[in-house]
Amino acid sequence: MKKYKLTIRGNNYEVDILSIEDDKAEVEVNGSRYEVDIHQTVKKSTKTPILIRTQTTPTGDADTKRTSKPSAPKGAGLIKAPLPGTILEMKCKVGDVVKNGGLILIMEAMKMENNIKTNIDGTITKIFVNAGDSVLEGDSLVEVGGE
Repeated sequence: MKKYKLTIRGNNYEVDILSIEDDKAEVEVNGSRYEVDIHQTVKKSTKTPILIRTQTTPTGDADTKRTSKPSAPKGAGLIKAPLPGTILEMKCKVGDVVKNGGLILIMEAMKMENNIKTNIDGTITKIFVNAGDSVLEGDSLVEVGGE
């Protein structure tokens, strides 16, 4: 099967593995045959690590994941972060009336300032973030209620 040249305490050995069955191996060392017991298989470590990804599950209430509910008044919904970043400045407060395209906050992402604007008309009903907060893509920033 396999041949090895080993040096143990300065002595050279030529080892031939003749057969392996279950936990017994027949080997030949410098012309002499031996039957040896195998206690454990040594696995070779790989140089390249194996990436194992875990499954993620959505957290929170299912209704907060939607941009708007079908039963909500026209224009109601959440403004979400388009990409990961840090909130630099809030341009609105609860109770402000906003129009489609109105600036609601400034966010730094990828070393650039991004103006986050509303895509619906309505009134700011809830603010989920403050200046200095870090957000991930898809995090809710502001909730806008219908007019």
